[in-house]
Amino acid sequence: MDTALEKILAKSRRMVFFGGAGVSTESGIPDFRSVDGLYHQKFKYPPEVMLSHSFYESHTAEFFDFYRQKLIVHGAKPNAAHLRLARLEREGKCAAVVTQNIDGLHQAAGSKTVWELHGSTLRNHCARCGRPYPVEYIEAAAATGDGVPRCARCGGIVKPDVVLYEEGLDPDVMEGAVKAIAAADTLIVGGTSLAVYPAAGMLRYFRGDDLVVINKQPTPADALASLVINAPIGQVLGGAAPDTAPGGR
Repeated sequence: MDTALEKILAKSRRMVFFGGAGVSTESGIPDFRSVDGLYHQKFKYPPEVMLSHSFYESHTAEFFDFYRQKLIVHGAKPNAAHLRLARLEREGKCAAVVTQNIDGLHQAAGSKTVWELHGSTLRNHCARCGRPYPVEYIEAAAATGDGVPRCARCGGIVKPDVVLYEEGLDPDVMEGAVKAIAAADTLIVGGTSLAVYPAAGMLRYFRGDDLVVINKQPTPADALASLVINAPIGQVLGGAAPDTAPGGR
């Protein structure tokens, strides 16, 4: 257990956690940018193209085929990081989780206040009439016609509630996340390279006492942090004793 981190958490009364793909890799969900990540795999089109709004519009069947193969996950369970954050919320320590992930594992672990910046694969809706559908509906469409899920009520395309490239973030989610970060006395940034904008830019709203960065690789926020821990986040929050370094500020 990292004693420096635990000391910060002990005095914190309104901690906010800002996380990325590294939080879910320990649950067996591949990230996008590592050497084994999605962006280093070979496809007919670059993944950034296949996950864009324009590709969804112009190559709808191919979009859903790729989406089902690569973004819908099966059997993933919350890991030590998810569980510790949920426990900190129950203890009145963690005010909110702001996540770039779309897997719903924070909620599965028990966290209640979760701002999902990039949406969730677990939510889907008809683009025409708005009727909601579970993720199983998207999966089942693979066996029907062209593989495009269509609304049982109006025939419209059932679109995942995931923010694609070329789409803007939900303004209500953005506002909630920014307010949470601005009101935090401690901000823990974990499992993210801070390479994805506008999400990464939200850190500038933090005005609290301690910025903690937990990531296996260096990040642009390290120089501003009170504490930098270069280790897997599940190991850190789950109680193991990783290497730590004083922050740069």
